[in-house]
Amino acid sequence: MSETIALSAMSVHRSRPDPARGVFETLLVREGRPVELEAHLARLGSSVETLYAQPLPAVRDAVLDHARGVPLGRLRLTASPRDGGLATAIVVAPVVPAFVFPVAGVELSPLVVEGGIGPHKWVDRRLLTQAEDGRALPLVVDEDGSVLEASRANVFVVEGGSVVTPPADGRLLPGVTRARVVGLAGVREEPIDLARLHAADEVFLTGSVRGVEPVAGRDGPVTGLVAGQLRRHWEENP
Repeated sequence: MSETIALSAMSVHRSRPDPARGVFETLLVREGRPVELEAHLARLGSSVETLYAQPLPAVRDAVLDHARGVPLGRLRLTASPRDGGLATAIVVAPVVPAFVFPVAGVELSPLVVEGGIGPHKWVDRRLLTQAEDGRALPLVVDEDGSVLEASRANVFVVEGGSVVTPPADGRLLPGVTRARVVGLAGVREEPIDLARLHAADEVFLTGSVRGVEPVAGRDGPVTGLVAGQLRRHWEENP
């Protein structure tokens, strides 16, 4: 993550995701059970109601059926408008244990998006995909310099032992794992700009499959503590 970044020299992206392609949730499956299933269904249902003015079809049993027998995997549940209604699809893929709570840190590269990506998990990820270069994860930043989220995760900083994350103000996805970590670790929600991010003692990401993921060169004891808290919660709440 570069220590000096001039937003004025970067392109500002104003394109918006196409709602017609739908929204989705990604869940971790452990020992045949999807983690935080109810919270994911609630978030997807809220997006579907807001975007398409209709309820999410009953999919809970189908999700459980697809997860059954999977020791460790990633489940994707998609809802998209079709013929005046909603179509849903479920896909499960295995993941290796090292993929969850990874040890290796990830690099971040700022991507300026006017107004952020917003509070829905869009199937249309063309803007983010185009920004990925195989080396660094896009870090979505608004025109005013506000750090919002990474392309696949929410962002947290550690300052003097305290953990802070950007507020869910409509410009970023209110992650299910983000909400869990906020509750477990007593996290404060405050605006964070790039200067504050660079000055932080530690920086880490949270996501529904990887759990807690350190940022390269910014790992530390608090990141490890939060990861341990989340891991125990997932193990004790199957």
